[in-house]
Amino acid sequence: MNACPAAANPLLATVRRAAPRRIGVVGAGTIGPDIAYYLKSALPALELTLLDVRQPAIDAALARLRGYADKAVARGKMNAEAAAATLAGLTGSTDYDSLAGCDWVLEAATEDLALKRRIFADVEARVDAQTVITSNTSSLPAARIFSELKHPERATVTHFFAPAWRNPAVEVIDWPALDRELLAWLRRFFAETGKLPLVTKDAVCFMLDRVFDNWCNDAALLLDRATAAQIDSVASEFVHAGPFFVLNLAHGNPIIIETNTLQADEEGGHYRPAPIFASVQEWKTQAPSQRAPLTPALAADVRERLLGVLWSQTLDILDRGIGSAADLDLGCRVALGFKAGPLELMEQCGHEEATRVLQRYAKERPGMPMPRRALSAYRPGERHVLVDRLHDRLGDGGGDVVVITLRRPEALNALHDAMTDDILDVIRRHEDDATVSGFVITGYGQKAFCAGGDIGRFPTLLGNAEGAAQYARDCSRLLVHLDAAPKPVVAAIQGMALGGGFELAMRCHALVAQRQAWFQLPEVALGILPAIGAMAIPFRRWPQAAPIFQRMLTTAERLRAADAHAAGIVAELAGDFDDLIERACARVRLLASQGEPPRPGEAAVALPPFAPRPADGPVRAADGRVLSPTVLGVIEQGVREAAAATSLSAALETGYRAFGKVACTAAAREGIEAFLARREPDFTRTG
Repeated sequence: MNACPAAANPLLATVRRAAPRRIGVVGAGTIGPDIAYYLKSALPALELTLLDVRQPAIDAALARLRGYADKAVARGKMNAEAAAATLAGLTGSTDYDSLAGCDWVLEAATEDLALKRRIFADVEARVDAQTVITSNTSSLPAARIFSELKHPERATVTHFFAPAWRNPAVEVIDWPALDRELLAWLRRFFAETGKLPLVTKDAVCFMLDRVFDNWCNDAALLLDRATAAQIDSVASEFVHAGPFFVLNLAHGNPIIIETNTLQADEEGGHYRPAPIFASVQEWKTQAPSQRAPLTPALAADVRERLLGVLWSQTLDILDRGIGSAADLDLGCRVALGFKAGPLELMEQCGHEEATRVLQRYAKERPGMPMPRRALSAYRPGERHVLVDRLHDRLGDGGGDVVVITLRRPEALNALHDAMTDDILDVIRRHEDDATVSGFVITGYGQKAFCAGGDIGRFPTLLGNAEGAAQYARDCSRLLVHLDAAPKPVVAAIQGMALGGGFELAMRCHALVAQRQAWFQLPEVALGILPAIGAMAIPFRRWPQAAPIFQRMLTTAERLRAADAHAAGIVAELAGDFDDLIERACARVRLLASQGEPPRPGEAAVALPPFAPRPADGPVRAADGRVLSPTVLGVIEQGVREAAAATSLSAALETGYRAFGKVACTAAAREGIEAFLARREPDFTRTG
C-alpha cells in the first residue's frame, strides 16, 4: 500500500515500529489503571507493569482491574478465557528498575510539572533510546515536560479521557521535537486498538480541555443568577450530562482550578477560575433526566452564555490552529458528551443568531476570544469522512485512488444525511480528474465498515406512507449516483456491514472484505425493511445468490465474508487492513482499465420461491426472535414486484413504496418504539 505518515486515516499511515510487547504505566491512582485496562484488553499478550511510589495504590489498582474483568464477564461482554488473558502479564511495582525493557512508558501522575520532569528523568535513566515516552497530562505542554530529556524526539503527550478504558478519544500532541514517524505510529496504534486519536498543537490545555474547562468555568460564573441544577437543566439541550453533574462525577473542581489558572497565567486574567471552585466540594444537582424549574428568561440567559463560551473557545482553537474543525466537532461528541459538535450547533442556529450570541458574550466576558474570520469560514470541508489520495506506486498509468473513510466511531460509522452528503461531495469533486482511477470506501477503525443508517426522522414518519417513501428516496441520493458513476467505486469492508451499510456496499462496483467481516440486513427484526436498495439490487447483481438474500431479508441471517465470496458477492477476501486497502485499490484500477464500471441490470429477473413459513407457531428470525408476519408479507411482495420491474428505477421505486407501506403498520411502530426504549419488540400483539 502506497501511503504516508500524514495520512488522514491513521490506518493508512506507513510505519516501521512494531507493536509494543511491554508497557509501563506510571501512576496507579485515578486514570493510570484505566489506561492499563484499555491496553491489556486491546492487547492481551502485552506485559504491563503499573508503577507507583505507594504499594497500597498498586494493590488497589490491580484489584480494580480484576473487578473490571469480572464485571465484563458477568455482563457477557467478555468470556472467562479473555478475562484471564487480560489479567495475565499484569504486575505492579514501586521500583523504577521494573521499567527496564519497556517499549513504551506512559505517565499518569499528578498535574505537577516538577514532579513529571523528575519521573521522566528516572524513566529515561532506565530505558533505551528507542522507548516511547508519553504523558497523560490534560494541560501541561509537551515542550515544558520533555525539554530536559536527552531524546525528546521519542516523547509526547497522549491525553486520555475518562473513563480511559471505554472513552475512545485520545489527544496526541504534535510538538516540534516529536519524530514524525512516531506521531504516525501513535495514531495508527490508537486507531488499531479502538481509540480515536485527535492530533492537536502543543498549546496549554490542548483542544478539548479548553472547551470543557471553560464551559465549566462559565457555568460556575453563572451561579450568581441560577443554581447548579438549573444550569445543568439548560445545558442538557447540548450535552448528555450538565457541567456540574460531570464535575461531581469526576471530582473535577481542582482540575478546573489548575487548568484555568494555567490558561490565565498564559493568556490573560479573563481565564481565571471562578472563586467558588475553591470552596465547594460537591454541587447540588440532579440526574441528567431530571429538569429543574426556571423561567424562560433565565433559561435563555443561561443558554446564550453557554453557547457564547462554547463558540468563543471553538473559534479560538481554529484560529490558532490548535486542532482541526472536524476533529473538534467529533471530539466534543465522543469525549465530552455533546449531542452535536459546536460548529454543527452554530450552523443549526444560523449566522445571524450565532453572531448575536457572540456579540453579547463579548460584552459579558471582556477579553475572551472572538472570531477573526467570517463564521462561514470555520466550517469543515468534510465533517464525517476522511479523504486520502493513494498514488499509483507502480507508475503504470493506473492512476490515483481516492480513499474515503467513513468516520463516525461513536455510531460504528452509521450513515446519516451529513455523512451521505460528505461522501457524495468527495466523489463529485474527483470524478472529472483524469489522474484519478476511482474510489475506495472503507470504515474507520477495525470494528465496522458501516453499522447501517441512523433512524433519524423515521419515527416521525410512522403512519405516513408517502412521507416514508420520500424519505427513502432522499436517503438514496448517493446510491443512485453510484449506479451511474463514471469511475469505479470499491467497498473495502472490515468488521460489520449492516442494513444501510450493506446497501451502500451493494451499490459499489465491487466488494473486497476481510475474512472476518460479516453482513446483515437486520431491519425485519425491527418491524421495518431495508429501504435504499436491498429489495432490488442484490437480485439483479447476484441472481445466483437470490436464496441467500431472501433469507437475509426475512430472517436477518448473518452472512460471513467467506460465504459471500463463495457465492460470488464478494470479489476478493483480504487479510489485515493493509492487505484490504491494497486489494481494493488494485480492484479499482482493474475495473478502470476495463472501461465503464459494471452496473445493476435493467431487465426483470426470475426469483426462486421464498421459504415457506411455519404452519403453526410464530415466525422467527435466525437468532430465534419472533418476527412480524405482516412485515414479512410486505417484504416478500416488494421483492417479487421489484424483480418483475422492467427497469432499475422502477425496481428501486418498488422498494421505496414498500418502505412507505411498512411504515403504516402497527409492527413498525412497535419495533421502532422498542428500539428507542432498548427493549425487545413484541410482534405477537401487532401481527
